[in-house]
Amino acid sequence: MNRFLEAGKIVSVFGLKGEVKVQPWCDTTDFLCGFDTLYYKSGTAVEIESSRTAKNIVVMKIKGVDSVEEAQKLRNRILYIDRNDVELEDGCYFVQDLIGLSVVDADSGRIYGELTEVSQTGANDVYHIKSGDGKTYYIPAIPQVVAETDIAGGIMKITPLQGLFDDTEEVR
Repeated sequence: MNRFLEAGKIVSVFGLKGEVKVQPWCDTTDFLCGFDTLYYKSGTAVEIESSRTAKNIVVMKIKGVDSVEEAQKLRNRILYIDRNDVELEDGCYFVQDLIGLSVVDADSGRIYGELTEVSQTGANDVYHIKSGDGKTYYIPAIPQVVAETDIAGGIMKITPLQGLFDDTEEVR
């Protein structure tokens, strides 16, 4: 598992004092605002002096970045969180850890495919499952469907909604 997880991207400058706008790749902007330290891909720590939500963007002041020119140099940089700085509730997972899981039937063991993407819809997440023949299926990430998630074992057991996988053959 990667220690550092992508959390957002610096998309532009905000104001004249070196603040930047960050497009968060987290569940909420508030989650990203909760960190005092973020990281660049290299693992270099980025000290956050302040952060606040402005609609769906986070406006951030990074220590040592005090001008528009300095902030402009950071455009398109990806910011990372250290997974050790986050304590997830039971049943919550980092999307990065879900990608690549083998999705199987909780009762029969039938292999449906691989979890390739997670979409956030508002009501609940939707998991994209790619079958062996390349077809993509969409399952809601709800307790009635997702029976078990075993990140270490690389497997997700599901009880699919009726009819969802009726046209697929077992992938072995």
